Amino acid sequence: MSDEVTMEETPEPSAETLCALQCVLFVGGEPLPVDRLAQALACEVTDIPRLCDALNERLGGQGLHVVQLAGGYALATRPEYADYVQRLLEPEPERLSIQALETLAIIAYRQPITRPEIDMLRGVNSAGVVTSLLEKGLVRISGRKNAPGRPFLLETTAHFLSAFGLAELSDLPRVDLPEIGETPTQPKLLGEALEELVTTQEEPPSESE
Repeated sequence: MSDEVTMEETPEPSAETLCALQCVLFVGGEPLPVDRLAQALACEVTDIPRLCDALNERLGGQGLHVVQLAGGYALATRPEYADYVQRLLEPEPERLSIQALETLAIIAYRQPITRPEIDMLRGVNSAGVVTSLLEKGLVRISGRKNAPGRPFLLETTAHFLSAFGLAELSDLPRVDLPEIGETPTQPKLLGEALEELVTTQEEPPSESE
């Protein structure tokens, strides 16, 4: 009598089962626990890890793979394609008007600065433009100046750095702006500052109408 034990080979999962698993993971939208997957596929809970491994092998060389997360399984994009996915998920850049860019340039180079000081440099009322920049999260109120009326101080935000492709404020191009109180004469220097600021990014932010 032979002492050998015959091991019953586990059959390979069918193509239909793997396609069904892929569909279930796709529509799940979040990691699905093994019991829910087993119920959907009409199989044993113990079969799920093997089926997920088989699906992963089938997806080799493609953009998606099966990952084990939070006690379940999910269909996810491969890390090497994260940059492409991020481009899709990033919101469309906001287009800024020339007036907004000019005001933003002044704040970036002279921060913290008050709105009346911005008005003196630009020679026009900047209330509407500043409000728009605040709403877009490109500038923020950082406090009040110790001066008559205690005007708000404005400075740029981390979103501003990100939008213009800057790691930090020291990466801004070096330019000379007129001193506060000087008469703005079609501010050539401000225009140069604006041009330098815009070229620090691949594409200027855009603003929907």
